[in-house]
Amino acid sequence: MAEPDITFTTMKPANGERFQPLRRELGVSSFGMNLITLAPRQRSRIHAHEHQEEVYFVLEGELTLVVDGVDHPVPHGTLVRVGAAQRRQLVNRGRVATILLALGGAGEHAGRDALAWNDWDETGAGQPPQEVPLPADLEV
Repeated sequence: MAEPDITFTTMKPANGERFQPLRRELGVSSFGMNLITLAPRQRSRIHAHEHQEEVYFVLEGELTLVVDGVDHPVPHGTLVRVGAAQRRQLVNRGRVATILLALGGAGEHAGRDALAWNDWDETGAGQPPQEVPLPADLEV
């Protein structure tokens, strides 16, 4: 039996680095993913992308997303998408670390390509998920 195609990593925001390359650590090939830790008063380079749009998810602290010189506060628990060509800068104006997950990708999303089964013993090609009922919840 072949080994399953699965990899694990751990987010390490206290490792002293600004970037943790989660895409590389996990072996992801279809989108970018980094953990970014900005110490108080740190900021990133002003940058844009040729093709890749980005989504930032603030895990801790508050991010100030500067877009074309205009500040946009992004509090803890908030996600924000920035188009590829949009110039942006990530800034921590606060007194505590800002930790965020940055996801980036280019091209069209391949949605609705999943297959589902009713149980682990079921064989065959599977069915579209919307045609397979959700399983019963686990007992408390």
